[in-house]
Order: sequence, then structure tokens, then C-alpha cells
Amino acid sequence: MTVIQFDELCRRANALGLAVRGGFHPQPGELDRHLPGFSVRTVVMLGFTGGAQWNFFKLSPEAADRLPDPLDRWSRRIIGSLAREWRAADIYPNGPPWPPLSFQGLALRGEPVHRSPIGLLIHPAWGLWHAYRGALLMPDRLELPNVEDSVSPCDGCAARPCLSACPVNAFQPGGYDVAACVAHVRSAAGVDCRERGCRARNACPVAPGSRYGASQTRFHMRAFLRAGAP
Repeated sequence: MTVIQFDELCRRANALGLAVRGGFHPQPGELDRHLPGFSVRTVVMLGFTGGAQWNFFKLSPEAADRLPDPLDRWSRRIIGSLAREWRAADIYPNGPPWPPLSFQGLALRGEPVHRSPIGLLIHPAWGLWHAYRGALLMPDRLELPNVEDSVSPCDGCAARPCLSACPVNAFQPGGYDVAACVAHVRSAAGVDCRERGCRARNACPVAPGSRYGASQTRFHMRAFLRAGAP
């Protein structure tokens, strides 16, 4: 396969409402155990960059049908169609149809992202405002653009406002206190977080122009609360 074919995959993904979020070539046999009888030669990540793709989902049948997990179902439909077109296997952050893999681990190998102090991956261009919706495991070796070395934007951020902005100090060196975060966001005092998004994420000074719009923010906060239900 050639760079031209990689560009075609990017154009096709963009037309369907997803961005190609980099890729890499796994070691021979590295991922094959997850897919019996299938040899993985290229991994291509797919997802969102800022709010650029949000309207594709917002105008989709899944967004309007009032059934559970609309974004996951939309992602599976779109990425599944790309997988069929490119003779690939499709995988998702939450697992089936294949065993779950660490999407952060995959992403770190495919594009210039870094771990931020609050655990999210930060991108030099998109900041904290991006997401991985799935990936294609391809049986062919797709020629990929080189991933340039980069320095984490967090390295030059002495103030680290992401850590001090959380009203319940949910982000600590020992990990993320999900219970404290969920309890606050559900409370009367958490209305700002519910309506405007995570204060820690909003405090990040990187790529402010890529922040999610109001409808995207509210959608994700409501999904977060559902996922955090006891």
C-alpha cells in the first residue's frame, strides 16, 4: 500500500465524520493473539478532533432515536463500514467485538500525544479536546506518515491549572477520585461542571479554540454521570 492509499483512507473517514488519528506498524504477531486467524500489519486510530466532527453524530439517526449509547452505536456503524471497505478488523475502547486493548497505549504509538497531569492524553494542536472512537486493525502494511517527535505541552506549564481547578481535588498523584468527582457533578454545587464541562479540562491553556461546544459538552457530561452510576 502507498501514502496515496493512506490519504484516501483519511478522506473517506473525514467524509463519514471521523478523523484519522495516526497509526503504527505493530511488531510481527504482536496483536494477532487478539484476532485468531488474522495477521495485523497496520493499526489506524480514528476519532474526534475538537468539535470538527460533532455535527456528523448530532445529525445521525443514533442521536435522535433515544436508545442507549448513541455515540458508541454511531461509532460502531461508521467504523464498521470503514473496516468492511478496507478489509480490516474494527476495535473500540470499550471492548467487543474483540478483546479490549489500551487505546491510550495504542494512541501514544501513533501520533504526538502525551499523558497530561489529569490522565487524559494531550495533543499539541488539539490540547485535551479530542477523543478516540475506535481503530482499524489492517492485514496489509499501509505506508504511514512519519510521527515527529514532540515535547508535551504540559512540560512548559509551571502553574498546571488543571490540577488546582477541580473543586473537589479529584486529581491526585495517587490517581483520580472518580467517586468524589461524580458526587460533586451530581450535586447542586456541580451545575457549572454539568453544563460547562470539567473545570480541570477547561482550565488547560492549550488549544482553547478547540474546546467542545455546548451540546457536545453537555452530552459527554451526562454520559459521564451515567457511567459513574453506582
